[in-house]
Amino acid sequence: MTTALHDPDDTALATTLGHAGLIPFVLLAALLWLVNADLLPWVAMALAAYAALIASFLGGIHWGIGWMAGHVAAARGDTPQHRQRNHFLWGFVPSLLAWPGLLMPAFAGLAWLGFVLVICYLADRTLYARAGLQAWLTLRFRLSAIAALCCFIGAGAL
Repeated sequence: MTTALHDPDDTALATTLGHAGLIPFVLLAALLWLVNADLLPWVAMALAAYAALIASFLGGIHWGIGWMAGHVAAARGDTPQHRQRNHFLWGFVPSLLAWPGLLMPAFAGLAWLGFVLVICYLADRTLYARAGLQAWLTLRFRLSAIAALCCFIGAGAL
């Protein structure tokens, strides 16, 4: 795998889509402070569900990295790196960590999911760098920081 981001248009698209993915976080966290008390459980569940979905997506990225590492190694005639296994092993962890956040009371669940998003970023700092994808870490930091902050702000509204 290379350290370069291949196509500037693809990089711009990924950045734009990543930022667009923050809209539900920001909107739902703000709504928790603005809506009638009758709507709080619904909005809190929407935010928690979206956070858990994103955590699962972050794990799924590692399955893609693992598969690509295997294909790149095979194309070169190499055996897949042992680090490929690390991506597969980590790939299912975010979903397992996020799931309890949907089962907890809303305040605790949102706080837990905020921590899960932070944990995902911390794992990615190591795993992305080992895969030569450290160029994505600045974007990952921004997206994760805002998403986690929205979960914490949402929890504070409850």
